[in-house]
Amino acid sequence: MRFIGTVDAKVDQKGRVFVPALFRRSLRGDGAERLIMRKDIFENCLVIYPESVWNERLNELHARLSVWNRDQQRMFRQFVADVEWLVLDSNGRILLPKRYLRMAGIEQDVTFIGMDSTIEIWAKGANESDNATPELGEALQNLME
Repeated sequence: MRFIGTVDAKVDQKGRVFVPALFRRSLRGDGAERLIMRKDIFENCLVIYPESVWNERLNELHARLSVWNRDQQRMFRQFVADVEWLVLDSNGRILLPKRYLRMAGIEQDVTFIGMDSTIEIWAKGANESDNATPELGEALQNLME
């Protein structure tokens, strides 16, 4: 399952937003997979994980941590505690809890960005300064050489 592209949307007064059809098709393609959301650890956006992707990432993180290291256990606890299960309703909407909207600075207009195996939700315009930086080409060249 791959998510690519950028789509603008609006959050209604109850915090519901239509997941773009472009992404819904991928989500429903393998049997209406459950969704997990958390605030991104680096950026001021929300990240939606299909359950299978979340489980892969969680397994990878857990494998690197020691149950005997207090700091690592605190880090893991913080990572998994701030998670919300989402339900894609029959109309293709999800409910974004108010606390998550506040965390990401989202009021009404949002931008969905497909990030391969996850979907990011940004306050509209919040990510525009990061897009298409002149350094992107050079950074990709260095990475892929």
